[in-house]
Amino acid sequence: MASRPSIRIARKAHSKAEADFAIWLMMAKLGSFDDLPVNAQEFLLGYRARLETMSEAESKVVAVREVYASYYGEMGGLGTAPELETAAVSTDKGVVRSQTPRRPPPARLAAAAPDRPATRKSVPALLIFAAMVALIAAYRFLTN
Repeated sequence: MASRPSIRIARKAHSKAEADFAIWLMMAKLGSFDDLPVNAQEFLLGYRARLETMSEAESKVVAVREVYASYYGEMGGLGTAPELETAAVSTDKGVVRSQTPRRPPPARLAAAAPDRPATRKSVPALLIFAAMVALIAAYRFLTN
């Protein structure tokens, strides 16, 4: 089992690898491939070469693993980069949705008076704007 600092380095390296690869891929799609660093160009060329033999999602996973392994060593990780457990996500036409359900927000406690409802009534933005205009007009009228 990897030590605590190695896991911390691994998590940082993995999140940085995911973010950087997404940025590199977007820059390449926008036509800025030549502006990328040499290592980024190499990773993207490997990604493009794998697209001929595997799906886009599989190729992305392999590319991110390669970038992660590189970053893990650069950040001071010892040995090979450990496999991290990632959250299960499903991709559908480029949209990533988490499989874990969201926790509902904590219920607000009622105020001191139990006979009063706990919900707060919101003031419409138009009413606030009208009140501000009226105050400014009154101020200008009174100062002149």
